Amino acid sequence: MSPTAFAVAAHPDDIEFMMAGTLLLLARVGWQTHVMNLANGSCGTATHDRDTIVALRTQEARDAAGVLGATWHGPLVDDIEILYELPALRRLCAVVREVQPTILLLPSPQDYMEDHANTCRLGVSAAFCRGMPNFITDPPSAAVAGDMAVYHALPYGLRDQLRRPIEPDFRVDISSVLEVKRRALGCHRSQRRWLDDSQGIDSYLKAMEDMSAEVGSAAGLHYAEGWRRHSHLGFGPEDFDPLREALAALAR
Repeated sequence: MSPTAFAVAAHPDDIEFMMAGTLLLLARVGWQTHVMNLANGSCGTATHDRDTIVALRTQEARDAAGVLGATWHGPLVDDIEILYELPALRRLCAVVREVQPTILLLPSPQDYMEDHANTCRLGVSAAFCRGMPNFITDPPSAAVAGDMAVYHALPYGLRDQLRRPIEPDFRVDISSVLEVKRRALGCHRSQRRWLDDSQGIDSYLKAMEDMSAEVGSAAGLHYAEGWRRHSHLGFGPEDFDPLREALAALAR
């Protein structure tokens, strides 16, 4: 059975901005890939009502997962309601136990938006609790064993909430899959105007390319995604680093 990588982010399009190239490369070398956004995109509009935008963004997320060749898992809450609370942790842990990833990709612990940072915290705790028989999930599920490595993507904008640059432990060369990553991000059509209006992002796709180019330039690459490995404690051996091993030829 192929090993599994699971990317968990906050909103539809977060994975496509900061993680999708690495997922595509893992799929190329035989990994199964899964994706999940904890929030449904309910606030990502200035024109649609809640139900309309949720339906639009759910379909866009499904379409993007199809471009990535990844298994899609549905969201848990509305935007701005990703809170570090027990009900959300129980539900996310159930999904982690179902997927049983060897690699878990999460947002940066430091980020300009609380939904992103809280997704990180929930993801780390859900993974940490995966093997605890007395931690009850929603729906109930059996504890699972096995080594896992947790990696954090760079924050959107490549800086923390205090505008300080965040440097990765290593970079993955995504130049060969940038066009597919671009197509996946392009599935999120409802977000182009919203981000133009709300955050002054002039070009939705160009913003992703510019960040990928900035990450890559420090290592002499055209385009890259940056990663930091979480502490191994509670997850696996200290030297367990499956992402760098799987993509050794592309990791800098």
